[in-house]
This record gives sequence, structure tokens and C-alpha cells, in this order.
Amino acid sequence: MIFRLALIIGSIVVSLFAVIGGFVLLQPEWVFSHLRQSSPNVLYAIDTREKVVALTIDDGPDSEHTTGILDTLANHGAHATFFLITERVPGNEALVRRIVAEGHEIGNHMTEDEASINYPIDRFEEELLAADEVLTQFGDIHWMRPGSGWYSDVMLDVLDEYGYRCALGSVYPYDPQVGSAWFSIRYVLWKTKPGDIIVLHDYRSRGERTIKALESILPELNRRGYQVVTLSELESISSTNQ
Repeated sequence: MIFRLALIIGSIVVSLFAVIGGFVLLQPEWVFSHLRQSSPNVLYAIDTREKVVALTIDDGPDSEHTTGILDTLANHGAHATFFLITERVPGNEALVRRIVAEGHEIGNHMTEDEASINYPIDRFEEELLAADEVLTQFGDIHWMRPGSGWYSDVMLDVLDEYGYRCALGSVYPYDPQVGSAWFSIRYVLWKTKPGDIIVLHDYRSRGERTIKALESILPELNRRGYQVVTLSELESISSTNQ
């Protein structure tokens, strides 16, 4: 009896996780619509019929894999916004300069790979400015992506004070959690539509998977007629559509 009860409870738990997981993976459009309406200063995607998408790469630079990502982008005429963690910049300055020199842009992903939402607001401001001091050596920085993707209204106020805009995304293949380039490829190609922002990751095994994923994603998007651009380029399209 106890064993049967345990099986029933286990089956319910598994089913519940399957439903929740399926809901998250599907990322229904009304969720993004609600988020965009409730936080209009946060960029998730733009409304356009033009076949253009922004590509963003988080968590670099990485001495082993950022070069491969840049080579892959160059091979397919694509550009991206790299959200950099500044504790990883020392020793990789040449890579950051190459990112900028090749027509990509860099964004602020704070000083460490931590959930920014957990910081007291004074520490959030301190870490934001510490990262800004490093990144502005390489050019003007306008975009910030909080660690783990969570933000609060008070965080947005701080960003606005320092001339930053928060950018998240609309196509996220859970590549830090799902260790499969195959899954990233299928998910991105399934979900992507005009105006989307794709989120992938650099650094160690994540960067290796991203290289493999982009080697399939970029030529297929090109075949479909898409242009892959930076966040600033995507935002400029949004401005001209208004």
C-alpha cells in the first residue's frame, strides 16, 4: 500500500514537472507580451516584419572559445552583442578589442557570474560601475544584462541613472542547463521569428557548445533570409519602424 502510494505521488510529481517544464520551454508569446508591457524599458524583442534578429552571447570573454565564436560569426557575416563578465577580462583584452574591431558590441554583465537580483541595491550599483570602468576602456557601453536574467524596478532605476538599458531576450534555449548543442540548434531554429533576441553563452563547455550550435544556426537563418545583428542595430530598426 505504501509502495503504491509512493508510486502515485512520484507519478504526480513527475507529471507536474513535465507540465511546468513544457510551459517554460514553449515560452508562450503572451508571457513576453506581458513582460514587455510591464517593463517597457527592458528590451526583450522588437516588433518588425523585417527578417532580422539580434544575437547575444553571455559570460565571456574566454581564452579558449571566444575566438572560435568570433571566427564562426565572421564566416557567416553575422554580428552579436557580447555581454562580458569583467573578472574574465584580464588577460583577454586582445579578445575584447577584436570583438569591437569586427563590428560586434559589448555589454555589461557585471563583475562576477552571480544573480544580480540577490545584491542589495547599493552593491548592485557598485558592481555595475566597477564593470563599467573596465568595459568603457574598449568603447561606449549602453546595454546591461543582469546575472541570471532577473531584475527589479529599483535596479532599472539605477541603470537609467547611468545611461544603461536592460536587455534580456525572447529565444533562450537553456544552454547553460541543457548540455546539448543539438538541442540549442533545434530550439533556436524552431522559435526564431523577426525581431527576436537570441541568447547563447560563452565560457568553457558552454562556449564550445555555442560554436557548434552557431555553425548550424547561422547558415540556416541565412538560408531563410535573416540578418543577424547586434542589439543596437536591432533597436535602430525598431526606431525607424515607429
